[in-house]
Amino acid sequence: MAYELFYWPGIQGRGEFVRLALEEAEATYVDVGREPAKSGGGVRALMAMLEGEARPRLPFAPPFLRDGDVVVSHVANILSYLGPKLGLAPDDEASRVFAHGLQLTITDLVSEVHDTHHPIASALYYEDQRNEAKARAAAFLGHRLPKYLGYFERVLNDNPAGPTHAVGDDLTTVDLSLFQVWAGLAYAFPRAMGGADKRYPALAALAASVATRPNVAAYLASKRRIPFNESGIFRHYPELDQGPAKTGRKRS
Repeated sequence: MAYELFYWPGIQGRGEFVRLALEEAEATYVDVGREPAKSGGGVRALMAMLEGEARPRLPFAPPFLRDGDVVVSHVANILSYLGPKLGLAPDDEASRVFAHGLQLTITDLVSEVHDTHHPIASALYYEDQRNEAKARAAAFLGHRLPKYLGYFERVLNDNPAGPTHAVGDDLTTVDLSLFQVWAGLAYAFPRAMGGADKRYPALAALAASVATRPNVAAYLASKRRIPFNESGIFRHYPELDQGPAKTGRKRS
């Protein structure tokens, strides 16, 4: 039976982290929100799950995954469930727990990226909070982003198996997610990410390596890969892209 991924059509968003894992593993899946309504897909099918069809395991919001009778919500939780099934998780428990923690940290980073363009409320248009977004983006690029990227750079360099992967000596869902973050940041903040490959060479090398994996490369070149756009998580507003993110300074 095919996995069913429920996410909004037309954007990569948080659903893309799950898509990358499914595509890399060549898993059979249905992207329900992108299917025609006449075939039982589309937003109506997604909303039916949110409004009660998934009871008693009701998800709060997309993305969520249905695998037979199992419904799994939240990106990190979905990837923790899928990783072992798809061969994209470490073998030992300690490493799996560490990988899950890394995925949760990526979730935090993605949330902060979203808040650069919607710092007050998701229900408001970007234009209604532009000034606040400028302040939030400046703080994010100046302080928070260097902490996140610096942390993941250290994780890669501290990997006993070498910096080729985040955990262990083989590809995991964390590597795929770090690629997506790197690609998204490059789209949203090209000025701030200028020279990032020099500041975070291990991260840059990981992202480049993931992009050339045969299954990932085929997916990126296909129509299944929705382009980045200004409706998703990673949005490019030139006024928010305020120059290279510094590698961090200690406060006095």
